[in-house]
Amino acid sequence: MKDEKAVVVFSGGQDSTTCLLWALKQFKEVATVTFDYGQRHADEINCAREIAEELGVSFHVLDMKLINQLSANALTRSNIEVKEGENGGLPSTFVPGRNHLFLSFAAVYADAIGARHLITGVCETDFSGYPDCRDSFIKSLNVTLNLAMDAQFVIHTPLMWLNKKETWALADELGALDFVREKTLTCYEGIRGDGCGECPACRLRRQGLESYLADKSGGESA
Repeated sequence: MKDEKAVVVFSGGQDSTTCLLWALKQFKEVATVTFDYGQRHADEINCAREIAEELGVSFHVLDMKLINQLSANALTRSNIEVKEGENGGLPSTFVPGRNHLFLSFAAVYADAIGARHLITGVCETDFSGYPDCRDSFIKSLNVTLNLAMDAQFVIHTPLMWLNKKETWALADELGALDFVREKTLTCYEGIRGDGCGECPACRLRRQGLESYLADKSGGESA
């Protein structure tokens, strides 16, 4: 893979930034693609752009506002409350079809620039019940894209079996723990870095970080 080109589906959040840093270690050339789908915090795109520029990778935004027209959820409607799933239901932040569409359009973009590797930060371990973050979906879509485009794409999911603690550990292994902590935007309230601390995304992120730092501190003191 050291001589090949990759495209990272990039949002500027903790997971996709960690994946971008991972990709930079794996591939000769890395490009990012970000999607404007009418998300409630436009600063997400600005954050992604700034990180891409700082890391010296190309940055491309695709207009996907059609998703906003089709789907009413907490990420596309500011008047819908961010709520975790109840009684086995999906969280209000689930955007139907988002990863399916993002990866499909990322594949078209990758084909246009001569890349065959796609990287996404989806994760089945801490996936909040989102069906399009499952490994079975990714494998299925990989086959479908190759059939649909007569291509040999490879979708990489470096975080698929990692929990948030292990994702922080990976960022640290990549020499970027502070970078990911300070520069990324994961918060559902649109606050960079450690975020609001109260929304589901911030709580998951903080719990993972605290657990990792506690283990790291214990290991160093030992």
